[in-house]
Amino acid sequence: GPHFISFLASPSALTGSALFFHYTWRRNCSSAVMPRITSHYTIFPRDKDPRWEGVEMERFADEADVVIVGGGPAGLSAAIRLKQLAKEQEKELRVCLVEKASQIGAHTLSGACLEPSALNELFPDWKERGAPLNTPVTEDLFSILTEKYRIPVPMLPGLPMNNHGNYIVRLGHFVHWLGEQAEELGVEIYPGYAAAEDVFERGMELHAKVTLFGEGCHGHLAKQLYRQFNLRENCEPQTYAIGLKELWVIDEKKWRPGRVEHSVGWPLNRNTYGGSFLYHLNEGEPLVALGFVVGLDYTNPYLSPFREFQRWKHHPFVAKTLEGGDRIAYGARALNEGGYQCLPKVTFPGGMLIGCSPGFMNVPKIKGTHTAMKSGMLAAEAIFPKVTAEDPASETAGLHIPEYEDNLKKSWIWKELYAVRNIRPSFHNYFGLYGGMVYTGVFYWILRGKEPWTLKHAGLDSAQLKPAKECTPIEYPKPDGKLSFDLLSSVALSGTNHEGDQPPHLTLKDDSIPVANNLAIYDGPEQRFCPAGVYEYVPLETGEGMRLQINAQNCVHCKTCDIKDPSQNINWVVPEGSGGPAYNGL
Repeated sequence: GPHFISFLASPSALTGSALFFHYTWRRNCSSAVMPRITSHYTIFPRDKDPRWEGVEMERFADEADVVIVGGGPAGLSAAIRLKQLAKEQEKELRVCLVEKASQIGAHTLSGACLEPSALNELFPDWKERGAPLNTPVTEDLFSILTEKYRIPVPMLPGLPMNNHGNYIVRLGHFVHWLGEQAEELGVEIYPGYAAAEDVFERGMELHAKVTLFGEGCHGHLAKQLYRQFNLRENCEPQTYAIGLKELWVIDEKKWRPGRVEHSVGWPLNRNTYGGSFLYHLNEGEPLVALGFVVGLDYTNPYLSPFREFQRWKHHPFVAKTLEGGDRIAYGARALNEGGYQCLPKVTFPGGMLIGCSPGFMNVPKIKGTHTAMKSGMLAAEAIFPKVTAEDPASETAGLHIPEYEDNLKKSWIWKELYAVRNIRPSFHNYFGLYGGMVYTGVFYWILRGKEPWTLKHAGLDSAQLKPAKECTPIEYPKPDGKLSFDLLSSVALSGTNHEGDQPPHLTLKDDSIPVANNLAIYDGPEQRFCPAGVYEYVPLETGEGMRLQINAQNCVHCKTCDIKDPSQNINWVVPEGSGGPAYNGL
């Protein structure tokens, strides 16, 4: 069959809802140094690149009723709901889902504490179907950490962090299970995979009446769609965080299946938004999932989210759980934190945005899976009557279905996000973390978000860094190899791999800007905010000055560089299919 790789959308084609699948590039590379950092065709056009001479550019085209980009909770829930409706009404419906990972779930990373509301709607019999929700929450701890001590905070009913009735899951395994349910219903799933020989393949073109974009946070295609259809003209810029995660096997005596722990405070200062999680899984062995989240609106360019995470594990309250254990997995992913104020328009001719792509995460809950799933289901329910209607027009004429957005605004997603809309921006005050916690206690716990005002976020995360000369360098302790680790040994645990002879997918709009601006003014923050060691400044071969080196093969697809780069010069594009991390139940 044809090779389904990653995907690039032609904005002009979206009104006809066409998707073009990315190429696979294979050639024998010489050891000669390329004269530029960026050689990707999105920056260095094909007609000026001798590597493309004589390449056959014709595509194979195929048609479907609905194409879904992204095999996460939102995309799979949409696919499942469409096929459920088709089965109920005895209609033929071709649904194709494409995913850039080598298998469904391999790029999925989340805490994850799952609220089962949307799953109950999608599959009321999920327990009988064997959904991997093995760990109901039994204990909920919340702490404010100082450098040496823990201040417990009571987890009152009604606070957004209360996890009664939720499940601790390995989200990659849950997503893989959703994929199995989708295939049983007849959804065609195409995970990306690279070619097996040294050839270029043009890939293929898929036409559909509607394309759903569920790429996850800060999607590559969604960025194009925002510009093409001006979808963000009536909302605030999205704001983000980076989440870093590890899996550990711990001493069985310290294992408390069902226990959920969250903290704020140390090692971050009061004006840096962030916190930690530590979840005790019940998966047949003493596993804990732990992680650290840092808001990407931080101001100090010397801050390293990865090293803050490693430092946090040395806190006495955390270390006592991990000591004597073994780290078995690592990964990282950006997450949306803008909430209600940052939701874009989600419908346009030929397509829709679903899940974490537009950003339905409930930030104070630290949960987005249930809202992502529900958005996919609402999209499916809006689409189904339109794509199955008898219409003499072209079989794949692009449909505009604004009913999806109308249904969203009537759903519990909208009510939930509206109620918590002011919690995240309330942290932008002199007292920072502590002012935000007081605001949450007064206006959310007492008034349930009914205050008659809506607070604003600080603006683009990329605009928040201060020049290095205005900031204090942060001295991080060296990793001890027992609780804390270096970056490259961590990336090795992510299973990340990209074929080295493809044009690097981390592109620069201008190759001169990193040294002239990022290094000169901000001391090269990309070498700290990247959780995978992709960016490093190295001396020029002449011995005078520095240059940026991009180690694209390390990339875990977190998208942080595209978000936080103060010059907005980095453009993350999709690499060859199946490249990237190979997470097993993260």
